[in-house]
Amino acid sequence: MNSFDQIIKLIDDLPDEEIWALYAYIGLKLKERKLVRTRNIVGERGEFLAIKIYNETSGLVKLQAAPEGTQNVDALSRKGERYSIKTISEPGSLTGVFYGCGEQDESAPEKKFEYIIIVVIDKHYKPRKVLEITWGQFLEFRRWHKTMRAWNMSLTQDLIREAKIIFDNQ
Repeated sequence: MNSFDQIIKLIDDLPDEEIWALYAYIGLKLKERKLVRTRNIVGERGEFLAIKIYNETSGLVKLQAAPEGTQNVDALSRKGERYSIKTISEPGSLTGVFYGCGEQDESAPEKKFEYIIIVVIDKHYKPRKVLEITWGQFLEFRRWHKTMRAWNMSLTQDLIREAKIIFDNQ
């Protein structure tokens, strides 16, 4: 049994409150090591993976994280292109919402970013798929979320067919 398996066994035997304490500790460690900037672990993991995959793949633009608090933009290319990154954790198929990207009846809102990167992660937070679409494709595939009063997207076969496949580990 390797050390990771031993740790898993120890965690399995912990009482519920100690698992919550461990979760909080890991969240703080992730922030300390600058692996996340917020408590949105799924979104942060997707952003980290997207930037890492782009920077390590020859032929792709090199990305850097956008300044914290930048609305709708999570990464920037060296040319100043703006990237919004959305993470979907399996088995889900919906992105989070895009605020400030026009109202429900607005067909040509102000352009907020050049590209969207959609990162699909599995239950172990490992990347399954990374897709890239343009602002124009976003306008084509977006769907209005009535409750949130913002846009989101569903990961459909049509969207996957139209997107640029950056990474696919299916």
